[in-house]
Amino acid sequence: MFRAVSSYGAPDYEAVRDAGIFAALSEKGWLVPIREEVLGTDGTAYMLQVDRIPWITYPYEWSFELLKTAALFHIDLHLDLLDRGFTLSDATAYNVQFIGPKPVFIDHLSIRPYRDGEFWTGHRQFCEQFLNPLLLRAYLGRSHNAWYRGSMEGIAVADMAAMIPTHRKFSWNVFTNVVLQNRFQTGTSGDAAKISMSGRSFPKQAFVAMLRQLRKWVYSLAPGDKVKTVWADYSLTNTYSDSERGAKHRFISDYVADAKPKTVVDLGCNTGEYSERALSAGAEAVIGFDYDVQALDQAYHRTVDKGLNILPLFLDARNPSPSQGWMGKERTGFGERVKADGLLALAFEHHLAIAHNVPLDQLVSWLVSLAPTGVIEFVPKTDPTVQKMLALREDIFRNYDASEFERQLAASAEIVRAEVVSQSERVLFQYRR
Repeated sequence: MFRAVSSYGAPDYEAVRDAGIFAALSEKGWLVPIREEVLGTDGTAYMLQVDRIPWITYPYEWSFELLKTAALFHIDLHLDLLDRGFTLSDATAYNVQFIGPKPVFIDHLSIRPYRDGEFWTGHRQFCEQFLNPLLLRAYLGRSHNAWYRGSMEGIAVADMAAMIPTHRKFSWNVFTNVVLQNRFQTGTSGDAAKISMSGRSFPKQAFVAMLRQLRKWVYSLAPGDKVKTVWADYSLTNTYSDSERGAKHRFISDYVADAKPKTVVDLGCNTGEYSERALSAGAEAVIGFDYDVQALDQAYHRTVDKGLNILPLFLDARNPSPSQGWMGKERTGFGERVKADGLLALAFEHHLAIAHNVPLDQLVSWLVSLAPTGVIEFVPKTDPTVQKMLALREDIFRNYDASEFERQLAASAEIVRAEVVSQSERVLFQYRR
């Protein structure tokens, strides 16, 4: 990746570089490393070669815990910079990415020298892109993902102020970061820009205190949806016996040993049990996807507690993240970004084929397109999970069986091996495209 530094932006860039900020933050693992080439032509002073990271992800794909981690990281980075005499020019969540569960900052040119007495111009942006989506889950029990994807700048302060319960508005944190932000934006209590231009200053000590108070509040936030979702405890309540689970673990281990995928996509990762198995068998990194936000929170904690290289993300597989934003290219879609060496799709296909009428041939073709090798689990009608799905609807799936699935898979890839791994006749298929 390359990035140009214009002659206009060169003085700020040079100040940050010469103070050793880029080197220090890169050494800490907080900033993507860069290498510099001096140009000085056509209005461009420098060209930066920026290290790539494995995957680009977006806040509307992050779980509550990932978004909270990113918010705390952004505040910590800002505090670190202020201590060195520098600051951030904005507070967009898209400047934070993840390598496994660890956040990293990617926008070198948003770091600039601090100007004594300046206001935090990125405050509202931080609230809309970090804080308000967290409050949606913490105070209203609703996940942020669909809303955030539909409104890429996050949740507007006006919307948050309208939704948040009245009794919450008496909290100092809510009043200063939601209620007042809304009043500034609507002009009923004066415009924030006018305050900044009025000549009034914001002491650095107060700036630091504000960020520390905000960090303390964000750290205290927890999901407010107390009722367990259907799949939150699936790893404990599924229909597998211990021996059947062991068979799945062995199959995954043998697949990784045979195909040797470095990176693996785990669709329907749940709490990350089989992602962890893939890593222990030799894979280097896993990016997991699931629709259940509580299961994703558990997967995040498993990843952090065990020091695993897993990045668990939200995905509605019926409607994956599209390419969107300016000219449809500002934020690229799921299919363009998510490619890996290997695929795990365990207890996954029936949720699309049975629950949502996705044609089996299209489903198999899509799965195989995600990685050149992988393991796909077929769940037949004899399985209790599928029987529950069919209990309240007509069975229109006349060709839904293991032989038809195998036929469709063989049309897109070579079937390396297959194994029945449960009494209900679930089958694991290893394929090679």
